Amino acid sequence: MTVPDALLPSPTGTQADALGLEAFAAIDRMREALSAQFSGGLSPAALALACLDWSTHLAAAPGKRAELVWKAARKATKLAGHLAACGLGAGDGACIEPLPGDERFAGEAWRHWPYNLWAQSFLLTQQWWHNATREVPGVTPHHEEVVAFVARQLLDMMSPANTPFTNPQVAARTLETGGANLLAGFRNALEDAGREASGQGPVGSEAFVVGRDVAATPGKVVFRNHLIELIQYAPATETVQAEPVLIVPAWIMKYYILDLSPRNSLIRHLVAQGHTVFCISWRNPTAADRDLGLDDYRCLGVMAALDGIATILPGRAIHAAGYCLGGTLLTIAAAAMARAGDRRLASLTLLAAQTDFTEPGELALFIDHSQVRLLESMMWNRGYLASDQMAGAFQMLRSNDLVWSRLVHDYLMGERTPMNDLMAWNADATRMPYRMHAEYLRRLYLDNELATGRLLVDGHPVALQNLRLPLFAVGTERDHVAPWRSVYKIHALADTDVTFVLTSGGHNAGIVSEPGHPHRHYRIATRRHDDVRISPDEWLEQARSCEGSWWESWVAWLGERSTGRVAPPAMGATEAGLAPVADAPGTYVLQR
Repeated sequence: MTVPDALLPSPTGTQADALGLEAFAAIDRMREALSAQFSGGLSPAALALACLDWSTHLAAAPGKRAELVWKAARKATKLAGHLAACGLGAGDGACIEPLPGDERFAGEAWRHWPYNLWAQSFLLTQQWWHNATREVPGVTPHHEEVVAFVARQLLDMMSPANTPFTNPQVAARTLETGGANLLAGFRNALEDAGREASGQGPVGSEAFVVGRDVAATPGKVVFRNHLIELIQYAPATETVQAEPVLIVPAWIMKYYILDLSPRNSLIRHLVAQGHTVFCISWRNPTAADRDLGLDDYRCLGVMAALDGIATILPGRAIHAAGYCLGGTLLTIAAAAMARAGDRRLASLTLLAAQTDFTEPGELALFIDHSQVRLLESMMWNRGYLASDQMAGAFQMLRSNDLVWSRLVHDYLMGERTPMNDLMAWNADATRMPYRMHAEYLRRLYLDNELATGRLLVDGHPVALQNLRLPLFAVGTERDHVAPWRSVYKIHALADTDVTFVLTSGGHNAGIVSEPGHPHRHYRIATRRHDDVRISPDEWLEQARSCEGSWWESWVAWLGERSTGRVAPPAMGATEAGLAPVADAPGTYVLQR
C-alpha cells in the first residue's frame, strides 16, 4: 500500500535544517573527492600553502638569497674546474658523490664524457635545491619538509638516469642488443598496464599462492566474526610453552607478512620453538563497512581474539605482539585493560609500532589538516581508502627506488626484477574503512591523543603509564613508516621494563629477518622502569651489538617470561562453541 505524501510526517524545522546543512557539506565532499582524482590524492591547498610560505619567506630573506647565489657560483666554478681537469686527464672522475643509497650513477661510465657532465650537474643541482628549500628563516617546519619533498620529486623526475639518451648503461645495452632491450621494455610496459587494468597482480606474483607457497603454516580458523578470523596454528613440538602468543598484524596489510615462505615465516619459527601461536586475520573491508571505527577494531579485533584464546586456554596469560598499526591498537587495548584490572596479558611486544606520533617520519608529509580532509572526502565517496591510494603515497616517499629505478630497469633495460614472496605480499591489496582511518589519522597523527592521555576508551582516558607488564619493542634502521627514534619513545610513556631492539633493514624487511639471513645485525638493551631516561642516541651508544636475527633474542625473552612447558592444547574448544571452522589461512585473507 502506498501512503500519500500528504499523510507522511513532515520533518521538523530542526531536522530540515540538519538535512540542509548535511547537503551543503556533501557538496564540498563531492568536490574534494573529484579534485583528488586529478591531484593523485594530494591536497592542492596544502601544496600551495607550503610553496607560498617558502617563497614568501625566501623573498623576504636577502641574506638567504645571497647565500644561494654564492653557492650556485661556487658549484658552477667547481663543475667547470672538474670538467677542465677531466679534459686534461687529471680529473678523479667526480667532484661530488651521490648520497648514500643512491645507486643511479654508480657505474664507471658515469665518470666519462659526456655522462660525467650530466651526472655531476644533476648532483650539484640537487645539492643546491636542498640548500634552497632548507633553513629559510620563518618557514613552518612542516611546510619546509613539503617543499623539499616536492623539489626532490621534480629533480628525480628529471634525472639523466631516466632517459635512454643520457644513461650510459641504457645506451650501451641498446647498441649491444640493436634496440631489442627497448622493444622488450615496451612489451613489459604493455603487460604491466594490462595487468593493472584487469586487476591482476604484478608479473610473477602468481607463483606465490596464499595457502600453498605463502601463509602455509598448518592451523585452523577457530573463531570468526565480522572483522576477524582467529587462526590457531598446529603444534610442531611434543610440549609447548604454557603461555600462548597472540599476533596482531596491521589491517593495512594482509597478515601473512609474518607467515611468508616456510624459510622466513615468523609464525612458523615461533611454532617450531614450542609456542602456541594465534594470529588475527583482518577482513578486507568494503563500502558496507564504512562506519567501522577505531574502537570497533579494538573490540571486534583485539578483545575478541583475547576472549577466544581465553576460552580455548582458560586461566593462561597471553604474550601479545602487534606489528605496525596492529601494535598501536594493541597498546591502546593493553592500556585500557590495565585500567580495568584485566590481567590476561603476560607481556607486550611492539614491532615497528608507534605510540607517540610527534615525529612520524616521512609520512608526516601527507598528514596535515588539509591533506587529511582530502583523504576523508576520498574515503567518504568510496566508503574506504583503496590500496592503490595507499601504494601511491608510499611510492612517492621512495620514488627513486620504487618508480624511476624500476622504469629504467624494466622499461629501458628491458629486464624483469625476479618476484619474491615479500614483493608478492606487498601487491596483495587491502583497504581501510572510512571512519576508522579518519579517526586514526586525526586522533593519533594530528592530535597525538594516545601519547598525551586524551584518547578515550569506554569513556576513560587511555594512560600508557598504566602499562606495567614486560615490554619488548623493535625498531628498524631504515624505517620510513615508523622511524625507530619514534618507536623508541615508548620508554618515556610506559612505566615498565622495556627491552628495545634496533635491527637492520626497513619497515618490512627488518621485521622479516629470519635466522641465517645474510648481513643481518641488531642492537639490544633493556632499560628498567626506574632507570634514568636516556635519548635514542645515548641508547645507541650503550646497546649491545649482535650479529644475526633478532628473532632468537625475542624467543629467548619470551621463554624467560613463561612458566614452563605443557602438552599442546587442542585446536579450538568445540565444547565451548569454538570449533574449527576452516583450515588456515582462512577466507578473509583471500578477499579482494
